[in-house]
Amino acid sequence: MDPPLISTRCYTNPMLERRYLQSVHPSWLVAVMCFGITLGLMTSLAMELPFASFEWLIAAGLLLVFGFYKRKMYVLPTIIVAGALIGGVRGSWYEAQLAPYAAITGETVEVQGRVADDSDIGRNGEIVLRLNDVVVHGQSIAGAVWLSVAGSAEIKRGDTVVVKGKLSEGFGSFAASMHRAELLSVERPVPGSLALRLRDMFSSGVRQAIPEPEASLGVGYVVGQRRALPEELDKALLAAGLTHVVVASGYNLTILVNVARRLFMGVSKFLATFCSGGMIVAFIAVTGMSPSMSRAGLVAGLGLLAWYFGRRFHPISLLLLAAAVTLLINPAYARGDLGWQLSFASFAGVLIVAPLLKQYFFGAKEPGVMRQIFFETLSAWVCTVPLIVLVFGQFSNVAILANLLVLPLIPLAMLLTFIAGVAALIVPAIATIVGFPALLVLGYMTNTATYLSGVPWAQTTLEVGPMFLLLYYAALLVFCGYIWRRTRFSFMRSTVGQQGSNLLQ
Repeated sequence: MDPPLISTRCYTNPMLERRYLQSVHPSWLVAVMCFGITLGLMTSLAMELPFASFEWLIAAGLLLVFGFYKRKMYVLPTIIVAGALIGGVRGSWYEAQLAPYAAITGETVEVQGRVADDSDIGRNGEIVLRLNDVVVHGQSIAGAVWLSVAGSAEIKRGDTVVVKGKLSEGFGSFAASMHRAELLSVERPVPGSLALRLRDMFSSGVRQAIPEPEASLGVGYVVGQRRALPEELDKALLAAGLTHVVVASGYNLTILVNVARRLFMGVSKFLATFCSGGMIVAFIAVTGMSPSMSRAGLVAGLGLLAWYFGRRFHPISLLLLAAAVTLLINPAYARGDLGWQLSFASFAGVLIVAPLLKQYFFGAKEPGVMRQIFFETLSAWVCTVPLIVLVFGQFSNVAILANLLVLPLIPLAMLLTFIAGVAALIVPAIATIVGFPALLVLGYMTNTATYLSGVPWAQTTLEVGPMFLLLYYAALLVFCGYIWRRTRFSFMRSTVGQQGSNLLQ
């Protein structure tokens, strides 16, 4: 059942009962608290508020006890303040952990760190790395460091590297950066990540069965390994608005989780939930904990629990809960991490804007697969395009068409690619034969992306400022409010829960 914001219990004289004395469902109290946490954490990072003292957490705890005990409308501001204090404390602690960078910025230092993601190749052939578990002068420092290294060394995710160079200020979610650093050493853990070794073995099998660039596209679908894409195909996917389908994110995970659930549902609901949860853990282990995967994995777990217990999440509550938890785990996402922002923007589009549009145009009638994809693609594009324009100064005009032509075939492409990769590892002699069906489907996709990205009107260049972003989202909120008042749509019919059709996106 949809948990109402206001309790439906009867009062002796409802006409005299003031609205601010009415009861609030606990799920909405949690959502309001999460809103406060997100607001407080972002504010503390932007303004460096002095909330590092542990006493602020005690004050927040007392306010939460009072608010959850009363559960009335008038305690909502109290819940928001309590959440803001929690977020402020977490943000202040994180800022304090980054303080050592200020003393060494501009100096030439040796930095040791663990490679957090697959390496990239820069424009000038340099290796681009992202480091966690940073150690400088024997001191461990929080935060991530972006760096580029000259040379052609083989560096994989999980390796420990030592570099030397001039430390510069960070950008986005990175606390610091280092350009053209000197690579001093690379140490690979033994035995290392089993998931990473399996991924590399599978990727090699796919490339044995399927030629490039189709092989890299198939690997991107199955294990989210976008950084291995050829440069030309990567640019084509970006111009066609299809990058999200090869980034390790909710869409890929949705397909895998739903397949696991349907396979074992006939045995027992518990086994289906257990295996689907194992699929989530395995996929994250293979792809790494990127901002989009942290959000997708959390939402997947919550969705499975809701489905198992026969409950549902309201999309607004789910968005606020996922935002608060991911920021508490890694406050760096609030420092301008575009991946985190785009992930939540597209998620809001799929779970809020798309159902409203479908209800407005079709009512209770199911729109069909292609129309479903159209509305979800349009909604995700509408919610993410201002961020894309603000950062890159351009957006794709063919994204909706490209997604309509490609998205319906992705589950088939993932299945055929998986079969080809496994067959190549077991019976290499028949790899190309087994991989031929995957080659046909993937070839259609690469040709579609290449063609659409090459049309003269594929992209539009536009320069905007932060004020445009605020006005755009304000207008979008007004539009959604208008549609909701016209349709009185219940989001609980389409969100994460018993059906699980929109589990991640």
